[in-house]
Amino acid sequence: MNNPIQLTEAARLEIRSTLEANKIPDTYGLRVGLRGGACSGSFLLGFDTATEHDQTYLIEGIKVFIDKRHLMYVIGVSVDFEEGVNGSGYTVSAAEKVK
Repeated sequence: MNNPIQLTEAARLEIRSTLEANKIPDTYGLRVGLRGGACSGSFLLGFDTATEHDQTYLIEGIKVFIDKRHLMYVIGVSVDFEEGVNGSGYTVSAAEKVK
């Protein structure tokens, strides 16, 4: 399978910066998944190590872990990092909405 998610350039830069600044070990990667139920759940992003339930992807040099049970719900999403007057943070959206 090709990469199931997209990481924008801004997200990749912020992920790399966070990993380096916090001296996070190479065994960690970006976890993408769901919190709660599939229909009423929210996206989960964080740094974690792989488990036996994960699919591991290398996206532009960044390790991404997705639990096999969550994979069908995250296929096609795009992770971005935005900075604005009210703060900054990651956003997750359907790929077709990303320009």
